[in-house]
Amino acid sequence: MIKVAMVGAAGKMGRRIIALINEDDRCTVSGALEHASSSFLGHDAGEVAGIGKIGVTITSDMQEALGGCDVFIDFTGAEPTMHNLDAYAKIGKPVVIGSTGLSAAQTEKVKELAQKIPVLFSPNMSLGVNLTFKVLEMVSKAIGERYDIEIVEAHHRLKKDAPSGTAMKMGEVIANVLGRDIEKDGAYSRHGLIGARTDREIGMQTLRAGDIVGEHTVMFCGQGERIEITHRAHTRDTFASGAISAAAWLAGKPVGFYNMFDVLGL
Repeated sequence: MIKVAMVGAAGKMGRRIIALINEDDRCTVSGALEHASSSFLGHDAGEVAGIGKIGVTITSDMQEALGGCDVFIDFTGAEPTMHNLDAYAKIGKPVVIGSTGLSAAQTEKVKELAQKIPVLFSPNMSLGVNLTFKVLEMVSKAIGERYDIEIVEAHHRLKKDAPSGTAMKMGEVIANVLGRDIEKDGAYSRHGLIGARTDREIGMQTLRAGDIVGEHTVMFCGQGERIEITHRAHTRDTFASGAISAAAWLAGKPVGFYNMFDVLGL
């Protein structure tokens, strides 16, 4: 049984991951970490997750929470993840990072961590989304240069980062195939008299409303036709299940930088 610890145990994703680990015959919850000012410190992680006591207390002591695990999952956010990188290196355990909103420079810091411990990093752990990344790669190779490309993403009103990490990854996949730079060629906002779009543009539009879990559509728009590739998440459990599969796969792996393509054999 693989011992998995959760960083951000009282967050929405942390709770669902803990609940689903409890149903998974590959893993067991061995530790639960929260920040020092969390009101959930001292509470049983299972009770916080709504599944009853599991005998794991939420703590702010990283060594206590992570020291005895085989692998741990960080689903917090860009700032707390970056703050903890040095401490993760000292703990020396494999880590699955699902935090979103990381800049290119911050992602490079995560890659530096992967020179010390096994790191699996993905802005989206969903099986369907990662298969979509692969489909986008294939379509971009076939027709990308001849079609205008637009990405539209929608999430709930409380999401803090924009565009979503998944939308940015989609843009990166397409840009890499076409020899473009998503940081330079991404068009993130259009307003006023902006002129015609350039041939290199990859549009990136963001919607925030209600309780939308996550929707991403990539449009390849040509003369006389449009191809749309869409992924819709109906529940956060798709991300949580993917994170657990990633943790089970990463346990015991050598030092290195991995992603969900490695887990799925893509």
